[in-house]
Amino acid sequence: MRERFWERFDLEELTDEEWEALCDGCGQCCLLKFQDEESGDLAVLNVACELLDIPSCRCGDYAHRFEKVPDCTQLTPERIDDFRWLPKSCAYRRVAEGRKLAAWHPLIAGGPERMHRKGISVRSFAVSQREVPEEELEAHIIAILPIDG
Repeated sequence: MRERFWERFDLEELTDEEWEALCDGCGQCCLLKFQDEESGDLAVLNVACELLDIPSCRCGDYAHRFEKVPDCTQLTPERIDDFRWLPKSCAYRRVAEGRKLAAWHPLIAGGPERMHRKGISVRSFAVSQREVPEEELEAHIIAILPIDG
């Protein structure tokens, strides 16, 4: 990877390896979400995708995630504006908005532990989709995000 690529290149100019490395590994994009069809608002749950390994906040089968979870959403540089629900802490969002990576980001801190200790990741509160019956999902809503059309 190129040195400090996130500061020197636009998202569209990143290699696949650099794009993947930019992910801070917080797991927030792996939380289940429901969108209200009328308002467009997004309900975020503390329930993580069945593939998320919660202790590491990494996908347990990243290479096959789209086959195993058909509604898994792929974030790409071209689609970054479609993901307005990404948290302000997200490295993809930060770089797209012209902001610097946070000091806790694994590329800056040398690994993910600082991010986990700062409470940025879902490790401390997420539960697996495997543990929550579908009829109980609504009780796991932790935030409602207004999404402008």
